[in-house]
Amino acid sequence: MRRIVSLAFVLHVLPACAGDDGGGTSETEATAGSTATSGDGSGTADSTGTEGGTTATTSGTTAGSTGGGSTTADSTSSGGGTTGGGDDVCARWNADRADLSEGTWTGDVGTCDPGDLEGGARERALTLVNLYRFLAGLPEVTLDPVRNQKTQACALMMDANGSLSHDPPPSWACYFADGAEAAGKSNISSGPAVSSVDLYMVDPGNATTLGHRRWILSNTLGPIGIGGTSGASCMWVLGGNGNAGAEFVAWPPAGVFPVQAVAPSWTSIDETGWSIQSDGIDLSGAVVSITRDGQPLAVDVTQLASGYGSTYAISMVPQGWTTTPGDYHVEVTGISTPIAYDVQVVDCGG
Repeated sequence: MRRIVSLAFVLHVLPACAGDDGGGTSETEATAGSTATSGDGSGTADSTGTEGGTTATTSGTTAGSTGGGSTTADSTSSGGGTTGGGDDVCARWNADRADLSEGTWTGDVGTCDPGDLEGGARERALTLVNLYRFLAGLPEVTLDPVRNQKTQACALMMDANGSLSHDPPPSWACYFADGAEAAGKSNISSGPAVSSVDLYMVDPGNATTLGHRRWILSNTLGPIGIGGTSGASCMWVLGGNGNAGAEFVAWPPAGVFPVQAVAPSWTSIDETGWSIQSDGIDLSGAVVSITRDGQPLAVDVTQLASGYGSTYAISMVPQGWTTTPGDYHVEVTGISTPIAYDVQVVDCGG
């Protein structure tokens, strides 16, 4: 069975499982920590996002995070993230977000026509994916035409049935085998393609996985497929052949980070949490601290379920503070390779 996490907008995300063509995790990794399953993929937690693997929570620890990391000579892993100055990062942020329009869907639910996305919507969604990967110090990904076509059918199926499922039954209206395949390989949203990318990165309702975000920031991501209608979208994320090789990836990452990325959608990472993910560093014993101007900032730290874009991951939800422009220092100890890095949050407003 696939473990499925849901959230209101609505989104669905799934882990890599045995039989997936890649994804960078094994069957053992994909099922570690799972305490809830969904047999038909329909999900029962669209509002709460509680399905799909609970983990231990450490409350009141002082906070932490990292960028696409590397190991230094003193065996401390330091964040990757962006290497340019604030002006360069802000220029990229504003240029890539200058046009967030959803384009035109040419299909039709009534006739079960998947159609296509016109007006550059698919390319704009890809631009946002690569913008977020740029901030995290990760390589860009490309689109695969076959995966685009299959996710287009996936989006039609979700729209036609007014529901989200990673395992849609043949009895569904507008059922397509290609669409069902894509449903089992994709982040899925009840929103259109472009705006859903921002929501995936905040990932509300996914407190035990942050799976949408982790897939977009995965070492193995790409090529991807993007399909959408006016009322649903699918992003093919499993089975990638990417090889970014980051020892860890954090959000927010090390380096310059636009404050506008804290809440790019209707909710904020201050609510869902900063995060660290890794394929090689076991974060289960992580002791996390964040300071600003030498003052500790409290967070709740949660071990996230394995297999959602990375083997290991933690979230760190701010307690009594919000992410504003300034310099943050992050340290993670209690793990095999300690992590330390600095985040410079800047205002990229015009």
